[in-house]
Amino acid sequence: MHEYLSCALAGLAVSATFAFVAWLWSLRQRDASVIDPVWPFMIAGAGLGYAFCLPSSGERGFLVLGLALTWALRLGVHLAWRRGDHPGEDPRYQAIRARHEPHFSIKSVYLVFGLQAMLAWCVSAPLGVAWTSGAPLRWLDMLGVVVAMFGLAFEAIADSQLSVFRADPESRGTVMDQGLWRYSRHPNYFGEACFWWGLGLLALSGGGWAGVFSLLSPLLVTLLLLKVSGVGLLEAGLLQRRGNAYRDYVARTPAFVPGRPKANLES
Repeated sequence: MHEYLSCALAGLAVSATFAFVAWLWSLRQRDASVIDPVWPFMIAGAGLGYAFCLPSSGERGFLVLGLALTWALRLGVHLAWRRGDHPGEDPRYQAIRARHEPHFSIKSVYLVFGLQAMLAWCVSAPLGVAWTSGAPLRWLDMLGVVVAMFGLAFEAIADSQLSVFRADPESRGTVMDQGLWRYSRHPNYFGEACFWWGLGLLALSGGGWAGVFSLLSPLLVTLLLLKVSGVGLLEAGLLQRRGNAYRDYVARTPAFVPGRPKANLES
């Protein structure tokens, strides 16, 4: 038990180290949103911490760690690239900064960076459970792989479509409602949730009660995407900037789970 606790704390230490370096960089840039492209590496880094601390008990651990590293590299590069195209602090963090001045640069240690390190550590739970599981692969693992790979591909396609849309000068001031975005207002978030539910199924298949506990990870991701830093927060800003065009889009397009759009509505 002591060995497992030490490795869990090692995973937290990795996440916290990434967060601390990001905080130092945020002070230089005066931009707390530098944490966004670091977030996936905080999670995958915790998984690497578990792998270095404990011997693998089977194929499941390598499978989950490989999926997590692929996800982190894809998402981290995408977010870093997007920051290059849209420099400056994200409006979400500007709002947090405005609420907590003066001395936000110090307060952000726990309000932004420390909090995200803790959340990343919690999200990484399936990586540790799967790494230590010696149970043979079974049908639930295959289902988890399919769900995770579907989510990874869905998220990547949605992000790519949005990047192309934003790069087109003719799209300025309009609402993205093509491709996957025709069927969901946040298809990238839906793909993200699917990916973590897939990893949760892999951990559940081999982890006993620890696997059941690790389902808190995809639950937490889904909650964050829907209620905390995702859909609600983004849409408030989009409604301000896009007005009636975005209200019409909201009225005819499912928010999260893709579905058939309603008939075009008058704004």
